[in-house]
Amino acid sequence: MANAQAAIENEVAGIGDLVLESGKTLTDVHIAYQRIGAADAPAILVCHALTGNQYTMTTEIGPGWWEGLIGPGQYIDSEKYQVITTNVLGGCEGTTGPLSINPLTGERYGGDFPLITIRDMVNAQKRLLEVLHIHSLDTVIGGSLGGMQVMEWGLLYPDFMDRLIPIAVTPALSDYAIGFNAIGRTAIVSDPEWNNGNYSSEVPPAKGLGIARMIGMLTYRSGTLFNQRFQREQTEEWYSISDEASFSVETYLHYQAQKLSQRFDANSYLTLLKAMDSHDIGRGRGGIHQASKGYRAKMLCLGFTEDLLYPPVMMKTFTESVNEESQKALFHEVNTIFGHDGFLTEFEKWGPFLEGFFSE
Repeated sequence: MANAQAAIENEVAGIGDLVLESGKTLTDVHIAYQRIGAADAPAILVCHALTGNQYTMTTEIGPGWWEGLIGPGQYIDSEKYQVITTNVLGGCEGTTGPLSINPLTGERYGGDFPLITIRDMVNAQKRLLEVLHIHSLDTVIGGSLGGMQVMEWGLLYPDFMDRLIPIAVTPALSDYAIGFNAIGRTAIVSDPEWNNGNYSSEVPPAKGLGIARMIGMLTYRSGTLFNQRFQREQTEEWYSISDEASFSVETYLHYQAQKLSQRFDANSYLTLLKAMDSHDIGRGRGGIHQASKGYRAKMLCLGFTEDLLYPPVMMKTFTESVNEESQKALFHEVNTIFGHDGFLTEFEKWGPFLEGFFSE
């Protein structure tokens, strides 16, 4: 595919005060975003996953997490569309979150940042689009936590977009996935540096956050992939060292733990995990089956084999419910050993589904 240069802007915009689902108000909220392509082109909104950010394409700031999927001539063509990605509410890449200064106190929110939901995230994005004078969307797309936002977009603002593409997600977070989130939270709050969320930036609860990341990595990818990649390769004699990594897979997980703890805020991680736990499109809408009748936009739903957290069969059942009202939802299961992380790789396997959907 073509790899021409795309026009990219990285900005932060104020959206004013935001009333949350809890009834609490966040004052003077700011949203960081990346826009790719012409500002007068039809708009596609991209929603990122748990530890993602607004940088879907590589810039001088760093690598883009959907590089190769988005850009001139790519599966999401920035020559045809403007592609907008926001750093999610509660994040730590410029959007109001625990690292931000609370205008009412002059101090960082830290552990006092309020609980938010997926619906709060979507409402914040909608306010940003109003600031950018975008009054409709061609498509909303995202995977995992991003897919949760896509599903809520279609119910909170059903006439605002033509297409919805939820990827590697389910209509509600399962008890199994909530359980893994609980383990990750426990790891962070058990860190000696936690201090009820009021830790210093110089000495954050890096060990707890790292353990949470290690747990997450085991669920994001399949056992098949781990076994094929590492094949019990040893780095040390297991019987001589008890407290350090003896196998390559351990070294890999420790590396991932250190990498995340150096770039991500523990309070943001906890905030976003709790928001994920709140994900249930049927909450307050009569259940999932009833809520699924509220979608008006066309939908392309993608699931990935060996996804432990978001089994494709649950998305397939969801699309069947949507189609009871009208035949507007398509479902495809992508065969991959990457499991849940399939939405971040192997674009050649599922990108063509996007091309076909956009050409309809």
